[in-house]
Amino acid sequence: MNATLRPLPAKPSTHSHDSASLLSSAKSVIDKQARALDVLLGRIDGSFVRACEAMLGSSGRVVTVGMGKSGHIARKIAATLASTGTPAFYVHPGEACHGDLGMITEADVVLALSNSGETDEVLTIVPVLRRQGNVLISMTGKPHSTLARLSDIHLDVSVAEEACPLGLAPTTSTTAALVMGDALAVAMLEARGFTRQDFARSHPAGSLGRRLLLHICDIMHEGSEIPCVQSDASISQAVIEMSQKRLGMTAVVDAENRLLGVFTDGDLRRTLDDPHADLRTAPVASVMGRDPKSIAPDRLAAEAARMMEDHKISAVIVVDEHQRVVGALNIHDLLRAKVV
Repeated sequence: MNATLRPLPAKPSTHSHDSASLLSSAKSVIDKQARALDVLLGRIDGSFVRACEAMLGSSGRVVTVGMGKSGHIARKIAATLASTGTPAFYVHPGEACHGDLGMITEADVVLALSNSGETDEVLTIVPVLRRQGNVLISMTGKPHSTLARLSDIHLDVSVAEEACPLGLAPTTSTTAALVMGDALAVAMLEARGFTRQDFARSHPAGSLGRRLLLHICDIMHEGSEIPCVQSDASISQAVIEMSQKRLGMTAVVDAENRLLGVFTDGDLRRTLDDPHADLRTAPVASVMGRDPKSIAPDRLAAEAARMMEDHKISAVIVVDEHQRVVGALNIHDLLRAKVV
């Protein structure tokens, strides 16, 4: 019978600590990393320019590789590049040795990360990449390392010390590599003329993507779902239409379906306060709002949200270029679409 494996209990701390020592440790980490980034700033030089030019001039993708903590940073750099206009992906160098090298074409630029510059798994694939003709950019903490020497372009991300008091856990070194990767991504974003709209297209589920990509025609009510009555309809008929369509208003149109006005819940309350109003016989045109807010179906949903906010209304009518009613939406539609 297999024994059930249980996790080992966490080793209790044998050192005393107080809030002051914890705060001191945290500040020391941030101070060391900040000083390392100040040094890194001075290394943005011709090598950085050549790395950017190699990526910008490539007809392929940027492939990042790295093991361990460097692998985690390489993954993040690839993700940042891909979301800012530079096609990129991460390949695990260990898996590359067992078939995944086939994912890298001769047109790709390879960005290899290794703090020591001597990582076996990374060095194993370098000869294959060189024979294939890939431009190899390395990012190491050892400018005279094997990986640095074998690379076409080397980016120096060396640090004086790790923030870890033992000098063992990658901390400052990974921060330096991450920041260098961000610098590459942003420099190329600007060189490519990458815009907010481009960013939205690669982030369609994000709030920016929804605001910049979602159009009114994507979320509006259409056809029989549009609350709409003719101008000679009675107030009671308009109330029934509002109740059935449940958008808090109804459009009032002429015989050609052109928008003439809107009758809202607010208009209904004001009508009920009028002792002379006859809901059964009075035409809705006599009490409708005659300056309705409308919007075109090809406008962004975010514009409808701004219109509702600016005019303190909860619904708008959607009209075509001839002012014919083609849709309707209210604030709840925008909320469901996560535009607001």
